[in-house]
Amino acid sequence: MTTAGTGHAEADQDEKGGIRTALAGLTTRGRSFLAAGVAAAVCAYVLGQSDLLRVGLLLAVLPLVCATVLYRTRYRVAGSRRLSPARVPAGSEARVHLRMDNVSRLPTGLLMLQDRVPYVLGPRPRFVLDRVEAGGRREVSYRVRSDLRGRYPLGPLQLRLTDPFGMCELTRSFSTYDNLTVIPRVEPLAPVRLSGEAKGYGDGRQRSLALAGEDDVIPRGYRYGDDLRRVHWRSTARYGELMVRREEQPQRARCTVLLDTRGIAFQGAGPDAAFEWAVAGAASVLVHMLEQGFSVRLLTDTGSAVPGEGGDGFAGASQGSADAAGLMMDTLAVIDHSDGAGLSRAYDVLRGGNEGLLVAFLGDMDEEQAAVVARMRQRGGGGVAFVLDSETWVREPSDVTGPSDGSEERLRMLREAGWTTVGVPRGASLDELWRQADRERRGVAAAGGEGP
Repeated sequence: MTTAGTGHAEADQDEKGGIRTALAGLTTRGRSFLAAGVAAAVCAYVLGQSDLLRVGLLLAVLPLVCATVLYRTRYRVAGSRRLSPARVPAGSEARVHLRMDNVSRLPTGLLMLQDRVPYVLGPRPRFVLDRVEAGGRREVSYRVRSDLRGRYPLGPLQLRLTDPFGMCELTRSFSTYDNLTVIPRVEPLAPVRLSGEAKGYGDGRQRSLALAGEDDVIPRGYRYGDDLRRVHWRSTARYGELMVRREEQPQRARCTVLLDTRGIAFQGAGPDAAFEWAVAGAASVLVHMLEQGFSVRLLTDTGSAVPGEGGDGFAGASQGSADAAGLMMDTLAVIDHSDGAGLSRAYDVLRGGNEGLLVAFLGDMDEEQAAVVARMRQRGGGGVAFVLDSETWVREPSDVTGPSDGSEERLRMLREAGWTTVGVPRGASLDELWRQADRERRGVAAAGGEGP
């Protein structure tokens, strides 16, 4: 839960606009009274009726007095907004809490509160607040929901002041606003062994030292305060001085999630589009691998990664893993199609070193791009590719008979290069495909005479 900044709406505005601003706030009722009063005064003058003149003057003066009093009323109102939560998955609801404080010495009149929200979050909320005593407060709340990921501004608040007779309304706006981040849906995944191990540490994995280099595993000279139980007697006898064993630093498995964002690779739009499934899939895998203790990295076809990532990505199973997951979810919340036509930039990034497990979410590919993806697998310790044939996603389910010939050919090319490939049908469950990829990997390993 986050608390928004506090803004102030003041009714004691300066004289800018003067009477023109006050008259512009007249309601339909106030304008009707004013018109009726003027008409009655003219008729009274023509007919010589003094009583009608007094009635006309009363009708005309009443809205003017209300506008003047409302315009010059001196009180201040402070407002704050709190989002609960500020980051919500697509399709889930968030609650917005509004708090109004009367920080002046005078009670307020009737207040109408309105908050500005994008149309995708629902209708614009409006509230009517009764008289707020001096130093008093009022709290209201409303719910917002979006099926589309993104970052949506809430605010600024608008406060409409009105007189007891409803003759005049004046609007005061706050200056602050907040952002609601709608992140992709995250689907829980089974802890399968796609890369040969179930944890983020251990032998037999493509690993990198988390805190030190390879030189840190050899003995070093004794330093004051070192534990004598760490003395390495063989090295001590060899070098003629007291030597101690260095603590072996933990080694962390690495995982890179490659998300294809090329606009030409996906068709359709909306929450059920193929691209949205790929984004949600990448989010689910990133969160899952962080929970498994991997150092994870998000990479797109443009070669860019999440701002703030280290060279090895974000470390999982650590105190900052929740912050790392939040940062990646914020990136995926606003990610959009790229203008690129190929995946060569991502390949250039991957070929610089050993990336461990590589999980790719790919759209439509021609033969050239499939060859580029095939070469990526040669640089990693394991590769799983979820390939979406977006053409099948824009058709009616009854018209889809199976993957297109081109899609099957691309899957075959990737399998021959060592990828574990899974075609993604429309509306498929990622967890089921995740398990399918594990079964296919074990089947290939068994056929090649490898252990599980």
